[in-house]
Amino acid sequence: MININETIARELAVPVRHINAAVGLLDEGATVPFIARYRKEVTGGLDDIQMRELENRLRYLREMEERREVILKSIREQDKLTDDLEKKVLAADTKSRLEDLYLPYKPKRRTKGQIAIEAGLLPLADALLADSQLDPEVIANNYLNEALGITTTKEALDGAKYILMERFAEDAELIQTLRQLLWEEGKLCAAVVPGKENDGAKFSDYFEHKEPLKTTPSHRALAMFRGRNEGFLTLNIQLDFDGERDPCEGIIARHWSLNLNDVPAARWLSEVVRWTWKVKLGLHLEMDLLSKLREGADQEAIDVFSRNLKDLLLAAPAGPRATIGLDPGLRTGVKVAVIDATGKVVDHCTIFPTPPQKRIAESEAVLLALINKHSIELIAIGNGTASRETERFVADMLNAKPELRVTKVMVNESGASIYSASEYASRELPDLDVTIRGAVSIARRLQDPLAELVKIEPKSIGVGQYQHDVSQLALSRSLDAVIEDCVNAVGVDVNTASSALLTRVSGLNPTTAGNLVEYRDEHGMFADRAALKSVPRIGDKTYEQAAGFLRVMNGGNPLDRSAVHPESYRVVDKIVQTAGGDLNTIIGNSTFLKSLQAERFVDEQVGLPTIVDILSELDKPGRDPRPEFKTATFKEGVEKVSDLEPGMLLEGVVTNVTNFGAFVDVGVHQDGLVHISALADKFVKDPHEVVKAGDIIKVKVMDVDLNRKRIALSCRLNDDVVPQDKQSRDERRHKKPSKPTARAEKPAEKAPSGAFASAFANATKSRR
Repeated sequence: MININETIARELAVPVRHINAAVGLLDEGATVPFIARYRKEVTGGLDDIQMRELENRLRYLREMEERREVILKSIREQDKLTDDLEKKVLAADTKSRLEDLYLPYKPKRRTKGQIAIEAGLLPLADALLADSQLDPEVIANNYLNEALGITTTKEALDGAKYILMERFAEDAELIQTLRQLLWEEGKLCAAVVPGKENDGAKFSDYFEHKEPLKTTPSHRALAMFRGRNEGFLTLNIQLDFDGERDPCEGIIARHWSLNLNDVPAARWLSEVVRWTWKVKLGLHLEMDLLSKLREGADQEAIDVFSRNLKDLLLAAPAGPRATIGLDPGLRTGVKVAVIDATGKVVDHCTIFPTPPQKRIAESEAVLLALINKHSIELIAIGNGTASRETERFVADMLNAKPELRVTKVMVNESGASIYSASEYASRELPDLDVTIRGAVSIARRLQDPLAELVKIEPKSIGVGQYQHDVSQLALSRSLDAVIEDCVNAVGVDVNTASSALLTRVSGLNPTTAGNLVEYRDEHGMFADRAALKSVPRIGDKTYEQAAGFLRVMNGGNPLDRSAVHPESYRVVDKIVQTAGGDLNTIIGNSTFLKSLQAERFVDEQVGLPTIVDILSELDKPGRDPRPEFKTATFKEGVEKVSDLEPGMLLEGVVTNVTNFGAFVDVGVHQDGLVHISALADKFVKDPHEVVKAGDIIKVKVMDVDLNRKRIALSCRLNDDVVPQDKQSRDERRHKKPSKPTARAEKPAEKAPSGAFASAFANATKSRR
């Protein structure tokens, strides 16, 4: 049996004593953020990324151990557990290997092979397997038994065939060999379901598609799986080979030492091998390997979503500044919400500056009155329908009133409507209409993206790649971990945080977070961290896990607004004594703090890593790890896809990063795609190495497809624009969409209003 901790230590290249300590802390209920931040001594400094990997691997290996015990018990109860089999089961290092070994002993319904054995045909099967010189027709005559339903030699030989087919198909070593061959050399083949060519046109790139199975990129694999699930594609795995016999049949024959040439039983044995592969093993392994491909593609898609979500959550906050949130609309008007520096709603209304009403003067008067009344510094404009019309209206108003010193910012509103109709929004903003709640969310996510986005189901934020196709359990688990890590990396103001934000703090849960908010509402703001212990159900263990991540910004002890854990306050007292002053004299005193030797303060309870972290925190207490707030400037006059011209240089915001490139909002209600090949002047293996969600970048328009609303962009501003098909842009603008023929673009993910550009289609075709 494998040693779980030793296995993880080997995989992470970490001493096993550190893995033992980390696993012990997890088992005691410690959270990953707490262990990574405050238990570095015992884990050897494992960071949150390593701890998440450890946590996931620990879960997998423990599940495998539970399954191993079940399998051993089942085989033992059947009285079929030999010493050799037990060794193999104990040595199995993957779930699939375990299931291969268990296959012959797995309880199953009555099979044709079992029926044949009951009919007395097992000796016939064994005889033909052992001696290929026997004539099957002759020896089969010895096993005719009318009472058992075996009246002809064909029936006898068919029964023997079923017995051997099941025996061959349940051989774990053979299965492992064939699986490895198919994975290494197999081709994933996709084809259109006959008669579905027009309905499935968005999958037309896969109507006649073949590529190596093990190197199929996740986004293409998920696209093909989606096409199959929607009934437009068929998928199978094939091996390229010369000759009549499939190499897999040859492997089966060699594994069982079968002579299939110039012997009396050759023809019959060949049929057994062929049927074993076609009926039993081929289908089983194809399903198995497609599942493996799907799992790998799922994980890559989840990783992409997780990285994008992390970048979005850790985007620069505008900070505590009075803000107006505008949720644009046409017929129903623009919803307006005014929030103060703390995020509290202080006013709201609806204005109609956009078509069809276009009550511009009236809308301007209302907005100016709100700006002056509430000392507004920022205007957050949602980037949905009518956003550019609304932005132009606001820009004209602000240009006419430069003395206001108000900044307008376009804000990604993905998920705002989901939040507006949620149960949480109903509790948080019970007196506001659903439509106004959206404007509130837009304003708040400009002030602090992290604090607001934690209220929204992460899958609704729209920064993923095929997120609706992957394992929802695995996706939720990964995204929850990302949110937890981000929240605790930034820290939370305990006196202003919502229950949604507090729920994500290490050690807290919906119940304790709700209790904390209720206690705060009833007793007023917390004066120090110690007061948290008075909250119902926040005991010593919960306090230990949470205290370091909760900030009391205006309390009496400056350490309460830092990341220094209360358990380490005594260390700070020692440092203060060394300075010969008080705490306020050393906080932010870089010269003094850098002059200290951290080793001087190490004792039996606190190690060097913690001392180093404390000195760093005292230098810049409560430092926010997020970047400085900046805004993108969209080009004036470019508001619709039809306003774009190839060759234009634009500024935009990265909204989503996938394995094949980055989607960029340039202010035309449709994200453009910078294909991975156009992200930089150098080769880019992973787009995340170059850009992340929320980045403000310069791009060049390479191509615009008005019919399909697809925009190809490039970060290489010196790239030449290639003329398109010798037809003018005006001709393409008015051309009616034609019916799809042979090949079109790959299906695009709907999430962040993005689209694959023709550059992507061309690039992928060239690779094939």
